Amino acid sequence: MPPHLPFTVSLQPGEPIAEQVIYAVTRAVVTGQLRGGDPFPSVRSLSQELKINPNTAHKIVAALVEDGLLVVRPGIGTVVTDSRRAVPPALDADVERIVIDARRAGMTLPQVIALVRDLWTRTSRRTSPRSTE
Repeated sequence: MPPHLPFTVSLQPGEPIAEQVIYAVTRAVVTGQLRGGDPFPSVRSLSQELKINPNTAHKIVAALVEDGLLVVRPGIGTVVTDSRRAVPPALDADVERIVIDARRAGMTLPQVIALVRDLWTRTSRRTSPRSTE
C-alpha cells in the first residue's frame, strides 16, 4: 500500500483496478479505518499514489460519491460522508447472491446467520477502539 492513502489496497492482476479500489475504500469505511469527515485523496493524488490512469481514479471517486460513501465539499475537498443509507443497491444484490448460493449449497438459515455473525464479530473487533496505524 502506498504510504499516503488512508485505506489499504493490494492491487491484484486480472481484476479491474477500479473495482478493487472501490471495494477497498468501502471496506475501510465499514470497518472504521475511514470515518465520516475524514479527508479523501484528490483524483490526482489517488492516480499518483496507485500509479493508475487519472481517468480510472476519477471513475473511482465518482462511483464512491454515487454510492454515498464520499461527498465533495467546495473549498474543502472530498471527504468520507457522515451519513449511511438504508441498504445500498449493491449490498441488496450481494445478499441476494449469498442467499441463492447458500440455498444451492443446502445451507439452513441458522447456518448462514452464524457465518454472517462470525464475520460481523471479526470485523467489529477491528473498529474499536480506532487504531492509529
